[in-house]
Amino acid sequence: MKHSPRGFSRTDRIADQIQKDLALLLQRELKDPRVGMTTVSSVKVSKDLSFADVYVSFMGKDTLEEASEGLEVLASAAGFLRSSLAKSIKLRVMPKLRFHYDATMVEAPRISALIDKAVKQDQSRQPSSDDDVDQLDKD
Repeated sequence: MKHSPRGFSRTDRIADQIQKDLALLLQRELKDPRVGMTTVSSVKVSKDLSFADVYVSFMGKDTLEEASEGLEVLASAAGFLRSSLAKSIKLRVMPKLRFHYDATMVEAPRISALIDKAVKQDQSRQPSSDDDVDQLDKD
């Protein structure tokens, strides 16, 4: 796999550009209320540039079921979005857009809370370092 001097492959650079331009398009051009505030969290472009998998989350929609309507709207607007991207990104062929729900924004705080809880439980089971010092003084 060839990399540019900065270490990013061409597909990575294309994915980054699609992510930036698509975020602007969704904000400025797509007026469907079922989409609302959409975050494009990442884009992965296939090596042959045939597909771009776009990972999105929707403000206030915390499950796949809640997000499914927004995903359907994006899927039906994919042709419009793809042709709009083609005007700003000069590629011989613009990848087909496939939209996926990204639960990271919802899952991350939940996982973080579980980690915090586990750490607190672990700390409550171990003697504090002051107890260790006191024990050493008695020996």
